[in-house]
Amino acid sequence: MNTQAQARFNMVEQQIRPWQVLDAQVLSVLSNVPRELFVPQAYHALAYADTEIPLGHGEMMLPPRVDARLMHDLQLTGTEKVLHIGTGSGYLAALLAGRAQRVVSLEMNPELASNARNNLQRAGISHVDVRVADGSQGAASDAPFDAIVLGGSVAEVPQALLQQLAVGGRLIAIVGQEPVMVATLFTRTSESAWSSKAFWDHTAPRLQGFAEPSRFNF
Repeated sequence: MNTQAQARFNMVEQQIRPWQVLDAQVLSVLSNVPRELFVPQAYHALAYADTEIPLGHGEMMLPPRVDARLMHDLQLTGTEKVLHIGTGSGYLAALLAGRAQRVVSLEMNPELASNARNNLQRAGISHVDVRVADGSQGAASDAPFDAIVLGGSVAEVPQALLQQLAVGGRLIAIVGQEPVMVATLFTRTSESAWSSKAFWDHTAPRLQGFAEPSRFNF
């Protein structure tokens, strides 16, 4: 086993499994996507570390266990059309592609979007459509989606995104304000109703372009 493959194996065994990610198919995807292809050159030594990695432009890669847990809690079956918001390096999009039929991934920063396309191509992943767009608006022309994943935190999930779920579709996001943010799964239960379930606490960097509620109460 080469050094990177060994590091990937250790990541799965020491970081991912202890975070209650036990789905064999999710673990298989994590074991097969070379994360080093998605990490900026300056941080290659940290490709499999349990830490955030700066991407520039105010964006960060989430720790691998967070990406893994988002995947796990979404419970994809391999047939879904998925909207991913906040492409960043493209790593989470690559993981999602391993468990979905098609992934549309939105990134506000053109340079990061271009880098992510290159990273995905080098990893041999072809069914991710990376677009430069404001993720808070989603991709209405491609809706409805079976699943939507936010690759960072938001103060609240915009109704525009919830409306782009198919009935039975699921959206997962890390929601709240520091110091309390919670990974929350929203399910569209009918044309006009959604349910939500809080899963686990994690403070994650903000996604760009999403509204912050005023901190002042009048």
